[in-house]
Amino acid sequence: MRRWLGYGVGAFAAFLLLAIVWIGLNWEPDRPVEQLAQKWAQPPSRMLALQGMQVHLRDEGPRDDPLPVVLLHGTSDSLHTWQGWVDVLATQRRVIRVDLPAFGLTGPHPQGDYSIAMYVRFVLAVMDSLQVPRAVVGGNSLGGQIAWGIAVAAPQRVDSLILVDAAGYPMQPKSVPVGFLIARMPGVRSAMEYVLPRRVVKSSVRNVYGQPERVTPELVDRYFELTLRAGNRKALAQRMDQRLWGDEEKIRTIKQPTLILWGAQDRLIPLENGRKFETDIAGARLVVLEGLGHVPQEEDAAATVKVVQEFLGKRH
Repeated sequence: MRRWLGYGVGAFAAFLLLAIVWIGLNWEPDRPVEQLAQKWAQPPSRMLALQGMQVHLRDEGPRDDPLPVVLLHGTSDSLHTWQGWVDVLATQRRVIRVDLPAFGLTGPHPQGDYSIAMYVRFVLAVMDSLQVPRAVVGGNSLGGQIAWGIAVAAPQRVDSLILVDAAGYPMQPKSVPVGFLIARMPGVRSAMEYVLPRRVVKSSVRNVYGQPERVTPELVDRYFELTLRAGNRKALAQRMDQRLWGDEEKIRTIKQPTLILWGAQDRLIPLENGRKFETDIAGARLVVLEGLGHVPQEEDAAATVKVVQEFLGKRH
């Protein structure tokens, strides 16, 4: 009996030592926004004081464009995801993109409110601050849900919609990024506010790509470092506590011309959800992107922006 007790104590001690070593190797405290901004908020970035936050945004292209394009990123992403589109679109169009509360350099919402209603109010406030009465609004994933939410709540502010693998309907994921799973796990997610293995971020990014080999170390660096922005990890957990979809019957009230882009290899929000958008929004056009995953605007910007240019050209 004493021998077995000794084995148990030894095993526990070994486990405890390994846990301490693992935590030590993966200890990643929050990083101040001022430090991160030196790398991730180079011109044309600017910070806008709004609703108790310093909002990171980029506003590019012709200033006299009467109908700017507003682009909204998804969960755990940032405005940088649209860079490939902006490089093309901003030569002819005014393009506005913003780090949403809880993500990127904008960071946590002062009241910890991460409801879709808050995000809709937030984007409309950004448009007001930039004196944009009406826009083409596009979004990926969470950003897509916010985009169509704006079209429902303030239809006069939205000329047309671009929905990229958008959230909004109940979904049956084929695979969920490990980072999202951790953010839903009580206890574990609290620990992850201080510990963040880079390989967890790498795995999560590769998970949302249709062709994971396209994920570069530089891309992982961006996601990893912006996740460490002070308060973002806690905010992500709070966002995951929100109702992630609902009110989908409102989608059928949307009247704006709508382009729907969907990665055929999206394992987080399956293609069938894209087909639901096409069915429920009168006149909507669905373009299926073969070989691409949940963030096609980032995975293959050149191919996807061509479809957007065609849509905008027909409209304006």
